Amino acid sequence: MTDTAGLLPDRHPMGDFFVCDIFGAAPKDDLGTMEHPIFSLSTRPDRRVLSYSHNGTQITVTPSVRGRATIHDKDILIYCISQLVAALNAGRTVSRRVTLKAHDLLVATNRDTGGDSYARLREGFERLAGTRITTNMATGGIETTSGFGLIESWEIQRRSKGGRMVSVSVMLSEWLFRAVEARAVLTLSRDYFRLRKPLERRVYELSRKHCGRQPAWKVSVATLHKKAGSAAPVRVFRAALRAMIAANHLPDYDLEEAPGDMLVVRRRTVIEVDAPRPSADALEAARGLAPGWDVYALEADWRAFWAETGKQRLTSPDKAFLGWVKTRPKP
Repeated sequence: MTDTAGLLPDRHPMGDFFVCDIFGAAPKDDLGTMEHPIFSLSTRPDRRVLSYSHNGTQITVTPSVRGRATIHDKDILIYCISQLVAALNAGRTVSRRVTLKAHDLLVATNRDTGGDSYARLREGFERLAGTRITTNMATGGIETTSGFGLIESWEIQRRSKGGRMVSVSVMLSEWLFRAVEARAVLTLSRDYFRLRKPLERRVYELSRKHCGRQPAWKVSVATLHKKAGSAAPVRVFRAALRAMIAANHLPDYDLEEAPGDMLVVRRRTVIEVDAPRPSADALEAARGLAPGWDVYALEADWRAFWAETGKQRLTSPDKAFLGWVKTRPKP
């Protein structure tokens, strides 16, 4: 059983908002930055230049004077990617420029909405824009060696009377936008944003990328240390993994130490007893929305998706289910 005492509180229970469009805007992360250690795990300004090479992929990450973008700064990119993918699923035209409300971003990523949070958000934008990447990593099936920022630019379009940012425009890099267009993304659990420690977030990302829906993924501690981008010695990293195993905070996955200095990541079995069920009327309506689909298979997929995305409270399972069915591609 997962110990949730060490998780951040759920600051913004979704309530009725979950019924509206939350399935379409479920947290999405791009495969490239899930696979490779782009973001710093440090809680202090990290001004080291990172050079990384693995299986033919070379990456150099150069920070600005403000330090390398952190794993918590990545929340901004996850939010932008999620909004773009939701728009694509709805058939809307998207571009690299994303206009967002700062309050919505804070709520969606489980952050406090006090005054200091807006200042920290601005600092995150500055680190993302200042961090430069040179890589041959492919996105959208295109491999080129290029240099770019995680975001190309950002600007505050409107401030409140109290000085807080209200509306912000972000220009994503072409590299990241290609990943969105190619749907090279994976859905994250909403509890990802409740993980306190940077290493927990990074190990969850790697588990989601490599284990996914498989029963298990096995990796050596040395390889995981490299892929995580940890600056700690391997012995300290190993101790942190053991503490993580004991705490068992990761959404969806259990960690287990194995002989040979290996770590086994196992996908936690979804207990469907807890999952909401659509009514017979909703299943009948789903047949009309998705002709040719097996509605019982759709129901099973939806219940699994509900569990994977944080098990939010539903005031109307039927509305949530039918809203999700509408986002499915036609068979």
